[in-house]
Amino acid sequence: MCGIVGYIGSRQAYPILIKGLKRLEYRGYDSSGIALYDSGLNVYKKKGKVSELEAFCEGKNINSTVGIGHTRWATHGVPNDVNAHPHYGQNKDITIIHNGIIENYDSIKKALSKLGHQFESDTDTEVLVHLIEEIKTQENIDLFEAVRLALNEVVGAYAIGVISQDNPDEIIVAKKGSPLVIGINEGEYFIASDASPIIEYTKEVLYLEDGEIARLCVGQELELKTIDNVVKTPYIQELEMSLESIEKGGYEHFMLKEIFEQPKSIADSFRGRLKLDTAEVKLGGIADYENKIINANKIIIIACGTSWHAGLIGEYLLEDLARIPVEVEYASEFRYRNPVITENDVVLAISQSGETADTLAAMKLAKDKGATVLAICNVVGSSIARLSDGGTYTHAGPEIGVASTKAFTAQVTVLTLMAFMFARKKGSISESYYRELITELETVPAKVESMISMNSYIEELSAKFKDAQNFLYLGRGYNFPVALEGALKLKEISYIHAEGYPAAEMKHGPIALIDENMPIVVIATKKGHYEKVVSNIQEVKARNGVVIAVVTQGDTAVKAIADYIIEIPEVAEPLTPILANIPLQLLSYHIAVMRGCNVDQPRNLAKSVTVE
Repeated sequence: MCGIVGYIGSRQAYPILIKGLKRLEYRGYDSSGIALYDSGLNVYKKKGKVSELEAFCEGKNINSTVGIGHTRWATHGVPNDVNAHPHYGQNKDITIIHNGIIENYDSIKKALSKLGHQFESDTDTEVLVHLIEEIKTQENIDLFEAVRLALNEVVGAYAIGVISQDNPDEIIVAKKGSPLVIGINEGEYFIASDASPIIEYTKEVLYLEDGEIARLCVGQELELKTIDNVVKTPYIQELEMSLESIEKGGYEHFMLKEIFEQPKSIADSFRGRLKLDTAEVKLGGIADYENKIINANKIIIIACGTSWHAGLIGEYLLEDLARIPVEVEYASEFRYRNPVITENDVVLAISQSGETADTLAAMKLAKDKGATVLAICNVVGSSIARLSDGGTYTHAGPEIGVASTKAFTAQVTVLTLMAFMFARKKGSISESYYRELITELETVPAKVESMISMNSYIEELSAKFKDAQNFLYLGRGYNFPVALEGALKLKEISYIHAEGYPAAEMKHGPIALIDENMPIVVIATKKGHYEKVVSNIQEVKARNGVVIAVVTQGDTAVKAIADYIIEIPEVAEPLTPILANIPLQLLSYHIAVMRGCNVDQPRNLAKSVTVE
């Protein structure tokens, strides 16, 4: 989940690398480093955030027109200066940056040690650069060929950038299982884990495919082949991202900016797909698979983290409205438990980044078993988008904050469109109800906007709970996944222990935790199982629990017994998860800020989980 960046051309590399690392810092921020060439390789690296590296480089020789950089999320080896990337080879004439995991590094390390190689760090990456150097020396070949042969020896995932003082006019890059994009401009090349460091300089990009290796050389065409030595023709694409979309725009944190962007991101996710004048819902990316989905034995949704919560809401939507059987699986478990999959099943992968390692592996397993594999993701050209048979993008725009907010509601919006589309095609809901639902969906962005205007009230409410040690989130039906997501947001950015539960399950264990010090967030909208949820609130109050209730505007019954209420606009039941989620995002955000937590870069986390 590390971030890598590189540049070769006529400009000074250092400013490009530092700016790029700051834009990639959401991918990891345990340590960072750069390698530059100026009559020799200069490697500077430092534990901590990129700002620490920037301060460390003051007064150093940073003159260079070629360089690579890395910001780390630790896997092998604790975060410190030595384990930070880039890493040298034995003779310090080759250096590498790496995102991923080399699984067989230990056996390679032992073999190289017998040949006299000595290692300074605890990382798998250092083993790889030593292997490249050994092959280059023993075979008397150039760097490009040495990297290619070395990659045939390793097992695992990687996106790498390699430079050598013997060939300072080139960068060698390769990819397998971790993302890597190459930016192409006249007389210069850029590399990065995603497009955010590149968009400022060019819109022409090449997304490396798994098992591809490229030579980037000043004044020469990009050379591309597979690690099996098959020459490939580069496929150049145009970026759809804008520079403004990856800047904070005056907000204190990316997370707050992205919460406030949800009226637009939700609207963008159904714009052009929802046509009220003709009462049509159409998702072009899955149009060819409509009959396959409707007639499937089951839909298996695979995802991780917040995307898994979106998938749970998708299960409620698709089963309730379209009457299609759905299973929701953690991708990390699905891939290892020998699941029953047939060619009559449809697997739907959900991922914000489109690079989630476990989800990619689960998709490959499903394809091997003959299932149709579709995807919902947010990043055009991502690995998951390319691997799937078909799918649809969410159009949430770049999400920089590690805690997902607008990507989640965009995913739920797309799943809602799918449920509406299949329900109408199957005739599993009445035409009048279908039209009611699509009409209400168009009103959701405005209703989300009205909830964002409650930000000051939720900030005041947050101040009352910033010192709590535990939270419990309860919901039923469509809003049970919202409780799970609310608890996840709080724990990942404020470090408060929080659990989400079906409200009825509270009596089967969690009720033992309830006392006057335990805030209980209950989603109690007037749709679905309202009376049952009111009874659950009364059970909490009977045990002195403090209740924060998310209710429908105008509710009086819950208001009379809850300690605090947050009102959301009335909306059809299948659409309540989108609205009910907004105040929980704001609650977690403000509590985390008040506790002095790094909201955009919470400890131990990274945005895109590209390793197991």
